[in-house]
Amino acid sequence: MRTLLERVLELWPSDFRLRFGDEMVEHALEECRRARSRGRVVGLWVAVTTVMDLAWLGLVERVRPTWVQPRQKSDTGRGVGMMISHWIRDLGHAARSLWKSPGFTLAAVGTLALALGANAGIYSVVQQVLLDPLPYENSDRLVAIAASAPGSDFPEEFPVAAEFFIQYSEEADLLEDLAYFNDFTATLRVGDRAERLRMSMPSLSLFSTLGAEPVLGRLPRPEEEDDVAVISHGLWTTWFGNDPGVIGQSYEMVNGEARTIVGVMGPEFGFPSDETVLWVPNQIQGEIQPGRFGMSLVGRMTPEATHGTLRDQLDVLAARLPERFGGSPAYARLIEQHVPVVRSLEESLLGSIAGALWVLMGAVVVVLLIACANVANLFAVRAEGRGRDLAVRRAIGAGRAQLIRAQLAESLVIAAFAGALAVPLAAVTLPSFLAASPEAVPRIGSVGISSATIGFTLLASVVAAILCGIVPAVKASMPDLNRLRDGARGSTQRRHWGRDSLVVGQTALALVLLVGSALLLRSFYELRSVDPGYDAENVFTFQFAPDEAHLVDGPSWAAFHMDFMDQLRALPGVESVGIVENVPLDEGLRGIGLLPEGATDEADDGPRANMTFAGGDYFEAMAISVLRGRAFTPEDIAVPGSIVISESVAEMLWPGQDPLGRTLTTSMVDVPHTIVGVVEDIVQYDFRDDATPLVYYPLVGPGERDWALSSPGYVVKTERAETIAPEIRELVRKVAPTAPMYRTYTMESLVDRSMVQLSFTMLTLAIASGLALLLAAIGLYGVLSYVVAQRTQEIGVRMALGAQATRVRRMVVGQGARVVGLGVVLGLGVTLVATRALGSLLFGVAANDPVTISVVAATMVAVGALASYLPARRASQVDPIESMRAG
Repeated sequence: MRTLLERVLELWPSDFRLRFGDEMVEHALEECRRARSRGRVVGLWVAVTTVMDLAWLGLVERVRPTWVQPRQKSDTGRGVGMMISHWIRDLGHAARSLWKSPGFTLAAVGTLALALGANAGIYSVVQQVLLDPLPYENSDRLVAIAASAPGSDFPEEFPVAAEFFIQYSEEADLLEDLAYFNDFTATLRVGDRAERLRMSMPSLSLFSTLGAEPVLGRLPRPEEEDDVAVISHGLWTTWFGNDPGVIGQSYEMVNGEARTIVGVMGPEFGFPSDETVLWVPNQIQGEIQPGRFGMSLVGRMTPEATHGTLRDQLDVLAARLPERFGGSPAYARLIEQHVPVVRSLEESLLGSIAGALWVLMGAVVVVLLIACANVANLFAVRAEGRGRDLAVRRAIGAGRAQLIRAQLAESLVIAAFAGALAVPLAAVTLPSFLAASPEAVPRIGSVGISSATIGFTLLASVVAAILCGIVPAVKASMPDLNRLRDGARGSTQRRHWGRDSLVVGQTALALVLLVGSALLLRSFYELRSVDPGYDAENVFTFQFAPDEAHLVDGPSWAAFHMDFMDQLRALPGVESVGIVENVPLDEGLRGIGLLPEGATDEADDGPRANMTFAGGDYFEAMAISVLRGRAFTPEDIAVPGSIVISESVAEMLWPGQDPLGRTLTTSMVDVPHTIVGVVEDIVQYDFRDDATPLVYYPLVGPGERDWALSSPGYVVKTERAETIAPEIRELVRKVAPTAPMYRTYTMESLVDRSMVQLSFTMLTLAIASGLALLLAAIGLYGVLSYVVAQRTQEIGVRMALGAQATRVRRMVVGQGARVVGLGVVLGLGVTLVATRALGSLLFGVAANDPVTISVVAATMVAVGALASYLPARRASQVDPIESMRAG
C-alpha cells in the first residue's frame, strides 16, 4: 500500500511532494489501518477512495497550484509589496469573516471599545496636564522656591519673606531671574458690572522670569509702580469684547483704587492659577522687617544649574540674612534651622494631583489588559472551533506565518473598529469626567480630544490587537492534524492552560484595582469621620464687599455689618448669623507669634499660631463649643480689647492653668488683649491636617485700618441653607447695590470640595475596578462554559455511571476556584507593591491594610464562585443519553 501511495504522489508537483509527501503517506496509511479495524470491506473502500482522492487532487494542484515554495531570496521592494498585498487580502477576508459572525464581533468590539475609550479620556487629561510642558519659555528651568525649618513650630513648608527675595535676587548667580507673587480676590468694577475676581500682585520681574509677553499693549515699567495693570486674555474677551481700545483705560480694581490697563496677556498665560485674571505689579518699599513670611517665589535657573546646586547656594545665602537685615534672636534661631526648598515649577503647580492622575492612568491601562485577555479568550475559542479548517489549510501547504497573519488580521480589524468607537466615546464622556475633577488642576480647562489623543488611541489599538491575537494566532498556526482523521470533534480531555492563564491574569489585575478602590473608600470614610470642631450641616456662607462712602472707619464698618446681620436673622428659618474673616475650608489664615503676659522676649520669639477676626453669633452658628468663659458680645465690638483663643493655644501658653483674664500680645498686634473665652480647636484647611491653633480678635481690627483690609465671610445657620441664597442676594442689593456677592457655598459643599481630589480619584478608580471585576467574571464564566460544552460527553458518561449532580457541580466549581484562587494569590503579591502608589491619597489606613485586602480577596473569590456556579449548574443538568448520542 505504501508503494502505491508513493507512486500516486508522483502526480503532485515536486516541490509540494518533497515538502509534505511523507506526512501525507503516513496520514493516509493511518486512515486505512483504522478503516480495516472496522472490517475488510470498509478498509478496501477507504483505500480505494484515498488513492483516487490523492490522484485527483495531485492533478488539480498541478493545473491550479494552491501552494508555492517560499523563495530563499527575493527583491526587497517586491517582497514588501507582496507582504502588503498579503496583508490587504487577509484583512479583507477577516472583515468578511467577522461580518458573518456578528455576535462574536459585537462582543469583541464592545469590550475593547469601552477599555480604549477610558484610556483615551484619561490620556487626554494626563497629556495636557502632566506631559505637555508649561506654556513658558524653557519651562524646565523654572523653579518654585520656598522654605522649611525642621525642628521649629513652623509648617513643614512655608513661603519666604521679603529679605529672602532681595538676598537671592542680588547674590544668587545660579538664578537668571527671580520674582515674587501672591494670589487674592478683589472687586473689579467696569461700568455697572462689578465682580469679585482672582488677582495677583507680583514683582515687575514676574513676566521676564516666566518669559511671557503680552499679545496686546506692553508690560509695566518700573517707574509706574502699582498704578497700572495687565489683564488676562479671558478677561479681555468676556468683559471687554476683545476691544483693543481697552489699553490705556482706567478701572476700579483693588481696594477701590483705579488702575490703568497697559497690556493683555495671551490665552495660554495663567499664573499662579488659571483663574487669575489680573496682575497689578508691586514693588518692595520701605524698611525691611525680617521674618514677615508669606512671599512666594519663582525663579529661572541658569542653564548649568541644577536643583541641588541651587539649593546649596541658597542655603549659604540664607545663612547670611541676620547679618545683613538684623532681626530678633528667634529669627536668628529660625535661620539656623532653615533649609531651602527648590522644586520645579510644574511640580509645585501640580502638587499631589500628578500622583492621582498617574494612578488613574494605570487603572485604565489595567482595564485594557483585562479587556484584551477577554477578547483573546474569544479568539482562542473561535480558533478551536475552526480547528479542522486550519488543519486542512496547513495540510495543503499553508505556512505558519500565513496562518498567524490570517488570525492577526481579525484582531486588527476588531481593534480598528474598537479604536474608531473609542474616540467619540471618550469625547462624549470626557466633559462629565472634567466636571467632576478638582478645580485646582492646572490647565484642566483646556483638556479635550486632541491629535495626540487620537494618535495614542491608534497606538493603543495596535497594541491591543497584538495582545488579543498573538497567542491565539500562534496556537492556531500549529493545528492538530489529527483533526483531519478524527473529524470535526477534537479531544475533550485537553487542558486549556492558555485560557486559564488569561483568567488568572484578569483576576490578579482586577484584585489590584479593587484593593486600591477599597483603600480609597476607607480613606474617604475616615476623613468623613473626622471631627473638625464645627458642624457643617445647615450652614450657608457668603461674602460681599460694600463700598459705601460712609464706611470711613472701623466703628462705622462694624456697625454696618452688625446691622446687616440683624436683617439676616429676620429672614424666615434663620437660627443664628455670624461673621468671620477667614471661612474654614475656604480661606487661609495669617501666622503670628505669641507673647503671653509676663514674657520678656518679643512676640516673634514666642510660639506660633494663627489669627482671624470674628463677630456676631459666629461660634453658635458654626457649633464651635465655648469651653471656658464666653464668646464675643456687641460690647467687644464697640470697645476692642478682648480676644478669644482656641484650646490648643491655651494649652501651649498656660498648660493646666486657667487662661481667662490673662493678656496676650502677638506679632501682628502689639497691643495687649485680654482673654475672655476659650473655644474648641477647628480644622481650617483640610481634614487631613491637625487642628489649627487660633486666636480670634473681635470684628473691628485693632489697627487703624485693619477693618478695611478684608471682605468678611458670613455664616448663616438655617435649615434652608440650600435655598436661601436668592433672599440673601436681594438683601445685599438693598444695602449695597454695587457690591458683588460671591463665594456663596454651603459648608457641606466646602467639606465636599476639600475632599474632591480623594473622592474624584476614588470614584474613577471604583468605576475602573468595577469594570475590571465584571470583565474578569465574564472571562471566567466564558472559559468554564466552553469547558463544560467541550466535556459534555464526558460529563454524560460520569452521570450515566452514577455521578450525582452535586458532584458534577462541585467538579466544575472546583476548576473555577483553582483558577480564581491562583489569580487571587498572584494579585495579592502585586497589590502589596502597587498600592504604595496611593500613599499620598490615603488617610487613616495603611497601603497594605490586611483587613481591606482580606475582604476584597474574599469578595473576589465569591464573585469567581458565582461565575463558576452558572456553568456548573448547566453541567449538572446534562442528559447522559443525549450527550453520548451527540458524541
